Amino acid sequence: MTNTQYRWLELFCVFIILPLVGLALREHLQNWLIPALIILTAVCCFILLTDPHFKRFRITSMGQFPVVKKRMASFFLTGALLSGVLYGIINQDNWFSYPLQSPMSWLMLLILYPLLSVLPQELIFRTYFFHRYKPIIPDKTKRVWLSAAVFALAHVVYGNLVAVLLAFFGGLLFSYTYAHSRSTIACVLEHSLWGLWMFTIGAGSYLDAGAI
Repeated sequence: MTNTQYRWLELFCVFIILPLVGLALREHLQNWLIPALIILTAVCCFILLTDPHFKRFRITSMGQFPVVKKRMASFFLTGALLSGVLYGIINQDNWFSYPLQSPMSWLMLLILYPLLSVLPQELIFRTYFFHRYKPIIPDKTKRVWLSAAVFALAHVVYGNLVAVLLAFFGGLLFSYTYAHSRSTIACVLEHSLWGLWMFTIGAGSYLDAGAI
C-alpha cells in the first residue's frame, strides 16, 4: 500500500467510519464522547508532533490572525444578533434558559467548553486534517469544504439534523479561518465564541449540553 492510499484509508476510517460507528452506538457512548475525543486528539497530536514536516508553531501562534480578525468579528456579531432573534422567536420558552436557570453550570461551561471540547476538535479537524491530508488534497479550498463536511458528519452522534447543519456551517467558518490564518488558536477563539453563544441562547440542547 502506497503512502497516498494509506492516507485516504486513514481519512475514510477516522473521519467517516468512526462517526457512523458512534451514531450506531450513540445510546451507549453518550457519557464517553469527551473521553473519546480527548483520546483521538492525543493520537492526532502524537502523529503531528512526530512528523518532521509539521510546523509546531501552528498550534500556539496566532499566525496571520490580523488577516481574518475583522471577518471573524463581523460574522460573529451579525450572526449572533440574527441567531439570537430567530431562536427567541421560534423558541421563546427556552430563550437564554441556560444562564438564567443554571448560572453556575453556565459559568463552568464558559471555562470547560473551550478546553475540553473546542480545543480537541480544532486540533483534529483543522490542524491535523489540514496538515495530514495536504499531500492527497493539495487544493486548499477542497480541504476547507471536506474539513467542514467531516466535522458535520462527526456531529451525527447527537442524533439530530440541526447539530449536523450547525456543525457544517460552523465548520466552513473555522476551516476558512485556519486556511487563512494558519493558527489553531484563532480557530479555537472563533469556535468558542459561536459555541458558547449557541449554548447561552438555548440552542445548545441540540448539541447535547448535558454531555459537555
